Amino acid sequence: MSDITSNDIGKDQYAAGAYSSRRQPDASDYVELLKPRVMSLVIFTAFVGLIAAPGTVNPVIGFAAIFLIAVGAGASGALNMWYDADIDAVMDRTANRPVPSGRIEPGEALAFGMVLSVASVALLGLLVNVISAALLALTIFFYAVVYTMWLKRRTPQNIVIGGAAGAFPPMIGWAAVTGTVTLESIVLFAIIFLWTPPHFWALSLFIGKDYEKAGVPMLPVVSGERVTRNQILLYSLLLAPVAVLPWVMGFAGDVYGVASVVLGAMFLWGAVNVWRAREKAEQKLFAFSIVYLFLLFAVLAVETIVYGVLA
Repeated sequence: MSDITSNDIGKDQYAAGAYSSRRQPDASDYVELLKPRVMSLVIFTAFVGLIAAPGTVNPVIGFAAIFLIAVGAGASGALNMWYDADIDAVMDRTANRPVPSGRIEPGEALAFGMVLSVASVALLGLLVNVISAALLALTIFFYAVVYTMWLKRRTPQNIVIGGAAGAFPPMIGWAAVTGTVTLESIVLFAIIFLWTPPHFWALSLFIGKDYEKAGVPMLPVVSGERVTRNQILLYSLLLAPVAVLPWVMGFAGDVYGVASVVLGAMFLWGAVNVWRAREKAEQKLFAFSIVYLFLLFAVLAVETIVYGVLA
């Protein structure tokens, strides 16, 4: 496979088509640059980390922390769209994004992402604490540089290593309260880290042609479907017991314990069906993986809030 930097098709589409009918960008274009769907997951998991952490935080400081974590996540998305405009132009799923479609110029996206990155990290450090700001800076660097600029176009392990960026938010929320990184927050990180490969590889199994067309070395493109299905099952087997650890370690209650076991069994069943190559199993696992992560963290948050009120 040729490196994407020499992909003439992507560059030609991007250069010739992007600015043929350029219009002035509006607010919705800049919102799209922030990847709001990804941002919503970041906000949610960071909030759960903040709620689950021991101790209390002033509600205004807590709100500021979540808001700035969201801004930092959006900055990562803008930088990702700036750098990936050439391959986004090739893939059907991403061709209408603001930069490849010509609604926002690359320089504008880069400046927007850089300003938001610096502002979010600086303000989090000033208003909350240095540890949470350092973790946010690491998150932005990991997603924009380690994943987007380095791993994504070079290795089928891009999602595995780069997935760390999406796993940091609950750790940042936890640090916003405690000012530290603890084993409990690392467990929350590990849950999302292990969830990311089966989630994205399930997606890549049914949109693999898009990645192949753009020259992105996703696992199904490079190693084939059988290897991908094996890896989905492997990571699912690792995820299920790790997701139970908050209950085992005592920072989640019995409701979470039951939920994590039941949801883990359902996730494993879906992964087994993907491994067996059952019809539309990958689509079903991808859809359920979103529900799985949401319910797992929602139960942890609700249970923590209820126990806090009753204590």
